[in-house]
Amino acid sequence: MTVRRTEKYLIFLFLTFLACLVGSILLLSSVPPVSRDALTHHLFVPRLYIEHGGIYEIPSLPFSYYPMNLDLLYMIPLYLGNDIVPKYIHFLFALLTAWLIYDYLSKRISSLYGLLGSLFFLSIPIIVKLSITVYVDLGLMFFTTASLLLLFRWLNSKYKTRYLVLAGICCGLAAGTKYNGLIAFFLLSLFIPVLYIRSQTQNRRKTSSGKAAGFGLLFVLASLLAFSPWLIRNTLWTGNPIYPLYNSLFQWTSGKAADKGHPTRKNTEEIVRKITSRGSGVFATRKILYHETWWQALLLPIRFFFEGKDDDPQYFDGKLNPFLFLLPFFAFSRKSTNRCLQLEKYTLVAFAGLFFFFTFFQEALRIRYIVSIIPSLTLLSIFGLKNIFSITSEIQSILTKRYLMLLCLSLPAAMLACNGRYIVQQFQYVQPLSYILGNVDRKQYITRFRPEYPVIQYANDHLNRDANVLCIFLGNRGYYMSFTPIFDMPMRGGILTGILSSASQGKNIKSELLHRNISHILLREDLTQNWFQHLNPGDQEKVASFFHYDTKKLYSSGGYSFLRILSKTKPFDHSPGR
Repeated sequence: MTVRRTEKYLIFLFLTFLACLVGSILLLSSVPPVSRDALTHHLFVPRLYIEHGGIYEIPSLPFSYYPMNLDLLYMIPLYLGNDIVPKYIHFLFALLTAWLIYDYLSKRISSLYGLLGSLFFLSIPIIVKLSITVYVDLGLMFFTTASLLLLFRWLNSKYKTRYLVLAGICCGLAAGTKYNGLIAFFLLSLFIPVLYIRSQTQNRRKTSSGKAAGFGLLFVLASLLAFSPWLIRNTLWTGNPIYPLYNSLFQWTSGKAADKGHPTRKNTEEIVRKITSRGSGVFATRKILYHETWWQALLLPIRFFFEGKDDDPQYFDGKLNPFLFLLPFFAFSRKSTNRCLQLEKYTLVAFAGLFFFFTFFQEALRIRYIVSIIPSLTLLSIFGLKNIFSITSEIQSILTKRYLMLLCLSLPAAMLACNGRYIVQQFQYVQPLSYILGNVDRKQYITRFRPEYPVIQYANDHLNRDANVLCIFLGNRGYYMSFTPIFDMPMRGGILTGILSSASQGKNIKSELLHRNISHILLREDLTQNWFQHLNPGDQEKVASFFHYDTKKLYSSGGYSFLRILSKTKPFDHSPGR
């Protein structure tokens, strides 16, 4: 069998696997949304915009101040009454990134390696997980990767302006999708002068510092132009273009009082401050929470690739593929005669390393926060695989060469097998066929993952849309709520904690809630009970008296309860309000 014929068979095999993979992800996506961030942010805020008739400020929801390029796309199917299509939209950005990987590798190596790179990338566990979820990380990843690869095209085209401007626009769209895109904006803005000078030096041409700075400035302006709608919106609303990030700095420089009339913004700022201060104490935090030793903390960056687990913050709430860590080392095992390609490899590894570093020390340790570096690591992994094959083919001993070639051929199989196992596990967890075939209806499926759903539906059926409901320990998951939720987390402060700590005389829990026009309560029973047990005896007596004498349980299911606050002036409306 000739080499060309073998290559054709492999291309057909990879295309078959790719079609099966895309079909599997579409099946896994064809179920109602149940993921946390979808229900708290990416679907909830667009739904509120649709009901309001346009974008408006929602101070009670900190997430509503975040950039929302993809969330605006989700509004289209939501307006048409479909909340499954947003998953397909999110998956589309994974497919577009796979196309970028194929296009790049097919031009640098061959179509076969391009297909392998696309297949490997699309089947990586965290990519599969995000592809079947209504998040925005895949959009951020696509725009970031497009910006980086357009910079390579800009270098290879002898600095044609249109590629640099397009790269800047893509980078701005990345920042307009999620604030993590600001890391890419910072890094790529710094890379441009360096890439220009290195490229000129490689080609033995005179360098110009002014020209390098000018190219960088053009990129920055194009990025800011694409990002400007969200900068302008937040500036008009809060005085801070990147609210709630660095809000104290912007309030201080503008001389404004801190968020007058917006008490929720103060809470938001405090939350952000706590999050952004985790970087310096991330090791201490993990030692306290998970009892990690010094060597486990030291190996955290490596453990990202080997110990990931979904829905477990101790193991980074996601899963990668170990080959993404191992194979990139081999990308530099042979010095390329193509200087431009060598520069691109160094840029890929620099971008991946620096993006990981900034994210590692600025965010909670979540694998999806570094998803933007996965395309770069995929490209480096394929380059590494190509170098391994090249080194093996140069061995003179026929016997040794045969064994090594067999070992090398097993590498792609092992890479894909790791990913394939995860996809099988997802079918067991998501169980899409039970919903698609009609064995369970929408309510039953959502309740399987969100046990509060029956209680929410009961409240939806019996309350008007303007009814204010205090939602205790509901995790801000408001997408399925047709009433007006007021979320409270007493363990972290909030309404109930504020009432109990108030020194005002003649006020109790009931009167304070009714004063806020809160007529009903929806709570998670186990966490509420746990919070109650940690109160001092005096507060316990107040809370117990309130729930016993001033509320009436109307419905309970799955560990969640719906109660009415007893009041002669606000009778419970049993007529459907939807």
